[in-house]
Amino acid sequence: MGAPYRYERAAWRSGLEQVAGVDEAGRGPLAGPVVAAAVILDPNRRVKGLDDSKRLAPARRERLFEQILEHARGVGVGIVDPQTIDRVNILEATRRAMYEALGKLTPRPDLVLIDALRLPALACPQKPLVHGDSRSASIAAASIIAKVTRDRLMLEADARFPEYGFARHKGYPTPEHLAALEKHGPCPIHRRTFHGVWIQGELFERSGP
Repeated sequence: MGAPYRYERAAWRSGLEQVAGVDEAGRGPLAGPVVAAAVILDPNRRVKGLDDSKRLAPARRERLFEQILEHARGVGVGIVDPQTIDRVNILEATRRAMYEALGKLTPRPDLVLIDALRLPALACPQKPLVHGDSRSASIAAASIIAKVTRDRLMLEADARFPEYGFARHKGYPTPEHLAALEKHGPCPIHRRTFHGVWIQGELFERSGP
């Protein structure tokens, strides 16, 4: 059925015209950036079929990605690299990516709907929604923008580091990825503070290639 416009409609009726949905992709992987997106949908140009990006087939995500860019009032993307993730932790890095995405929005939001998290420094009203990417069309749209953007970055990483299989698992801790880590050790885009990486990296450094 897809994510509804329930929260957006309530905000529009109350006079809050610019409702932004915010979501991220890439909190769980062992490699690559965390990417956040912020999307303000246009009530007069609705995108059909919006849903949690994880529920959508890749080809469907790609089509919706293009439709969101074409029909939304505003789209912003924030990217935080693996080195910053290691330095500040993944939760803080996710928030930084969300602030960056919101900072790139034009027009400015009157209300921000966020998938689960709260952003303490946000100046405008916000509403965190658990499982927001399946409860709010705006958050679902943001999840699609974030997911497709990050997947494309991981395809680029695969071309640079083909031995890890990033094109297939996108940096998540699959058996294939863990086996590649054990064989080759971490590469420059691995998150050194993440358990599966530092264990394998420590073993690799002890034994050598």
